Amino acid sequence: MPNRTVFFVSDGTGITAETFGNAILAQFNINARRVRLPYIDTVDKAHQIVRQINNTADVEGVRPIVFSTLVNTDVLTVITSSCKGKLLDMFGTFVEPLEDELGVKSNHRVGRFSDVTQSKAYHDRMEAINFSLAHDDGQSNRDLAGSDIILIGVSRSGKTPTSLYLAMQYGLKASNYPLIPEDFERRELPPALMPFKKKIFGLTIQPERLSEIRNERRPNSKYASLDNCRSEVHEAESMMRREGIRWLSTTTKSIEEIATTILQDMALGQGF
Repeated sequence: MPNRTVFFVSDGTGITAETFGNAILAQFNINARRVRLPYIDTVDKAHQIVRQINNTADVEGVRPIVFSTLVNTDVLTVITSSCKGKLLDMFGTFVEPLEDELGVKSNHRVGRFSDVTQSKAYHDRMEAINFSLAHDDGQSNRDLAGSDIILIGVSRSGKTPTSLYLAMQYGLKASNYPLIPEDFERRELPPALMPFKKKIFGLTIQPERLSEIRNERRPNSKYASLDNCRSEVHEAESMMRREGIRWLSTTTKSIEEIATTILQDMALGQGF
């Protein structure tokens, strides 16, 4: 596998450049050292990062890859004229052709967060994040009716990161609730969840992987033992089948894949 240094250069936070670049890099089997260079908004800063990129090219003997979302044309000119890296300019590649197609000029704003804090969508997303944090791991049963979705599953099956991702990316109020041995003994969902079955989605995981994750947290405990993990996963999946709850295994899926499946299955994604 080839090794490359990859720079993400932006006159904003660099998040867009990094997200775009990583999506492209995922198509290639390479080892990449990633360097984000945000707030490159002056010619002087541009010259500084050119020196950094060119030094990397000289030391490594291969030109770095540079993903750019620079808006300032003076800054971009410095980099295009002096940089030894392979430059992939997001605006030049995508925005300018779209300007031609649409017959209008883009906003060419520096960074995607310049005025987002004033929007209703931003405030809704912050409210969703606060809601999800308050309803993490069954901390509160209050206002479960306000949930857009309730995730259930055994401990460490991926409920918390998925809840927060749904809140942060989509503004969904996501609660999550752990299934515990007492629920399995009763052979039914926790009473607090029963009125909201239509909002429930289940997450499961292969017992072997679950045991690995739990051993990182509580080594050599009954909680982390493979036998216990097998038992809990079996009981949880059996319960979800009995209750008619949709569920998926998180074992080999990314957060993005999990969230996309949930949005589709729960018909929550039409507005996003």
